[in-house]
Amino acid sequence: MNKKQKKVLVRILLSTCLLIAASLVSVDDQLVRLALYLVPYLIIGYDILLKALKGVRNRQPFDECFLMAVATVGAFALDEYQEAAAVMLFYQTGELFQSYAVGKSRRSIAELMDIRPDHANIQGESGELEEVDPDEVAVGDIIVVRPGERVPIDGIVTEGQSAVDTAALTGESVPRTVRPGDEVLSGSVLMDGMLKLRTVREFGESTASRVLDMVENASSRKSRSEAFITRFARVYTPAVCLSALALALVPPVVLLLLGREPRFTDWVYRALTFLVISCPCALVISIPLSFFAGIGTASRQGVLVKGSNYLEALSGVRIVAFDKTGTMTQGVFQVVGVHRNVLSEAETLRLAAIAESRSTHPIARSIREACPAEVDLSGLTDVTEVSGRGVRAVIDGTVVLAGSEMMMLEAGIECGDCSEVGTVVHLAQDGRYLGHILISDVLKPGARDAVTALRAAGVRKTVMLTGDRDESARAVFEQLTADEYRAELMPDQKVAEVERLLNELKAGEKLAFVGDGINDAPVLSRADVGIAMGGLGSDAAIEAADVVLMDDDPVRLPLAVRIARRTRSIAWQNIVFALGVKVIIMLLGVLGIANMWLAVFADVGVSVIAVLNATRAMRLK
Repeated sequence: MNKKQKKVLVRILLSTCLLIAASLVSVDDQLVRLALYLVPYLIIGYDILLKALKGVRNRQPFDECFLMAVATVGAFALDEYQEAAAVMLFYQTGELFQSYAVGKSRRSIAELMDIRPDHANIQGESGELEEVDPDEVAVGDIIVVRPGERVPIDGIVTEGQSAVDTAALTGESVPRTVRPGDEVLSGSVLMDGMLKLRTVREFGESTASRVLDMVENASSRKSRSEAFITRFARVYTPAVCLSALALALVPPVVLLLLGREPRFTDWVYRALTFLVISCPCALVISIPLSFFAGIGTASRQGVLVKGSNYLEALSGVRIVAFDKTGTMTQGVFQVVGVHRNVLSEAETLRLAAIAESRSTHPIARSIREACPAEVDLSGLTDVTEVSGRGVRAVIDGTVVLAGSEMMMLEAGIECGDCSEVGTVVHLAQDGRYLGHILISDVLKPGARDAVTALRAAGVRKTVMLTGDRDESARAVFEQLTADEYRAELMPDQKVAEVERLLNELKAGEKLAFVGDGINDAPVLSRADVGIAMGGLGSDAAIEAADVVLMDDDPVRLPLAVRIARRTRSIAWQNIVFALGVKVIIMLLGVLGIANMWLAVFADVGVSVIAVLNATRAMRLK
């Protein structure tokens, strides 16, 4: 509880004591009774009265303070002193509970996103560490991060090894071990050993800063539900004020015309009760809070949503299109099999790794990484790269060829076809065919599960759009069990395919596209919801996207859809509940059944319940 809330609590307790004392004192003098109730009323309600006066002075009178001021001052005018003071007391009590609930939810979200580093450590000439502002660190500087500290700027490890907690960024609960050569994202926390990092971005462009900017700016983009409530409140409050005025004047005039003598004070009391009931704060506060909590929860799970409008759009997604390489596959070459091999698999890979040891090609790198043991290069005496074919190497006095089918045919060596899709590296030694190594891009571990989970979440169609060759695309498509695929697409053709899919949507349905490369930026912008891979994705894709998956895990996609749908559901629960209760009690007030006590529940009670319901969005998974 902050200082302001504590002061309100003191006023509530003091006012309560004075109100009870006034109720126990029996006084016949009207002025003395007025003074006894006016003191606790002013103690608890002076700020509401001041806000109402400021609103009138600024020509913006129609808010809950104005309604509460008119209602309670009117009650005093009708000699309902006790009720006027008590209504203001209970209103302020409800506002305190509401303020506490909202503040607690915002603090919880802020704590989840507390990833902004306070300083960076730079090693001085004397060897001592000097704390500097992260903004002062340039790209290429060496910074030192100690155990327990948060990484201030994205960098490459140059020295040291440590387990790194990335939960605040990616939602991943298991720490990652980083070594020299690995990239470490700002906002991560070192669990053990000290690291030296060479910075690769400026502080303002680092991951932590970009994450915080996205979350902080998200509130400026209102969802349709929030925009509806804003427009609704502008019309609703003046309308209920006019309705209350009509309720106070029209029925008594009609009764007079009918020859009956009305009690004007009864109708004025009903009008004042009507005003208290009509306060729209339950909607004005709880709806934005629902979306803010949903965005915070998604951020905690490693899903950054750039605005509540995008979160609401995500809840309506029924078609998901996605790129292949780097999105549903790992985007790197890996050895997936050794086929028709004469030697053992390990020996075949050893010979190929030695032959490819001096090549910088990604295929050569994947073969070296797949070799189960460190290779001994002492027997390598000669290596020649044959452009577009492969390599010729002399190993332990034997000639080893590693390359394409064309290389084998030119050497007069027969090689068998590979029935599986991928890049094939054939291997031969002194004219003898030893087999072939199959290299391919492999699915991300959660890709297939993500497609299945999307269907369970209500997505009726999943489509893979890729620029890769048809045979490679089909192989991945069959593993994913998606509904459709299109291959060999240029960026403009991807946009055309998305246009086609958009025409298949029904009213209220949305299309999401998931991608990671520069070539995906146009289609990310065209989709209703653009979703980018944030870990390995290009800056262009991340900027063009509306949602960013921080750890590149496709499983986060159905999770984001579920959070969006639950958040939207909670927001509409609040709208229906608040309006429903208010309409019912308004009718009771018009009929003279509801008094101001029930009116306070209709306003403050409904607001507190709606806010508590909105905070459920913080616990979504």
